[in-house]
Amino acid sequence: MVLPFRRRGEEEAPPPSATDDDLVAILDEGVAAKANTPTGGRSEVSEDALASSALRVVETCMDIRRNENVLIVCDPTTAEIGAALHEAALKRSERVLLMLMPKGRHHGQEPPAPVANLMRQQQVVIAPTRFSLTHTKAVRTALAEGARIATMPGMTLEMFQGGGMSADFSALKQRIARLSSRVRRKRIVNVRSAKGTELSFEVAWRDWIFDDNGICNRPKMLTNLPAGKAYVMPREGSMNGTIVLDGSWEGTLIDDEVRITVEDGVLTSISGGEMAGRIRRTFEEIREGLRPKDRELLGTVAEFGFGMNPAAVLTGNLLEDEKCLGTCYFQFGDNTSGGGSVAVGTTFSCVMRAPTIQLDVEPLFDDGHLLEE
Repeated sequence: MVLPFRRRGEEEAPPPSATDDDLVAILDEGVAAKANTPTGGRSEVSEDALASSALRVVETCMDIRRNENVLIVCDPTTAEIGAALHEAALKRSERVLLMLMPKGRHHGQEPPAPVANLMRQQQVVIAPTRFSLTHTKAVRTALAEGARIATMPGMTLEMFQGGGMSADFSALKQRIARLSSRVRRKRIVNVRSAKGTELSFEVAWRDWIFDDNGICNRPKMLTNLPAGKAYVMPREGSMNGTIVLDGSWEGTLIDDEVRITVEDGVLTSISGGEMAGRIRRTFEEIREGLRPKDRELLGTVAEFGFGMNPAAVLTGNLLEDEKCLGTCYFQFGDNTSGGGSVAVGTTFSCVMRAPTIQLDVEPLFDDGHLLEE
């Protein structure tokens, strides 16, 4: 569903079209979805905060230039965010299109063909959607054609108005860039916590990723918003030790600590309270659908990173949880996006509070506090 262009200075709304009933039906679906979602509803919406955040995305993050082709892609759960971004983008370009598509069913699902076709014709694509478009063929194709893209999977009105989205992304970019010299030639990463985490693994220092800073102003760039993390793929088979989780697991806040044992880079045991049982059942269910040789590989530690966004808040939404300054995260499962060999087709992420992180002999975080040079 493509919403009409609205040029600045137009006083009258476009005449009704045959698609109006379809649009109303999709919007009604969004209203119903919000009513059944803990973060839904209009009670917490601030129009000023919504407009301010949208303008920050348009001007700072994407740096939209005059008369660039811009596509905003949203679904019924993010229609208001899409509308705010559309209004903000119109302040920079008159070639702005807002497309409302049906809500997907899972992360990585390809958007409808009309959306994919439009994406590849743009200089800028901004996609606040319930499920992630980041790893879709549509995004890869648009990037190859020269688009710069910001995806916001799982974005809610509350998140969009504050928290990590309110960060000074220009300052955040500089802060993350300074990490590059600190990881140089560092091979061993040690992670500890006051609650019992004791972990060590190897990395290839050149593989650290510092691009998740919220600035996406050149062709073929891709970012998630809110942004703000640094991450790397641990060398396969090198991680050993214990992780004591006290933050979140796949977007659910953890009440009872979860203890995870890792041997030779693979999860070997999970213990704790109710959450630990839920995690074990999730792994077991996914394993049943894998080939026998891949079942144990599902527990591979595929990624390690730490948050750098001082405005981000640990709320149980994975998109923002991983970005919180003073936390670190672990991702299990498929590591092919980082250049690894484990192709199991799914990943799980968890966040730990207040880590102490050491690179070789240099301390980087102490009990969650970044030790800046």
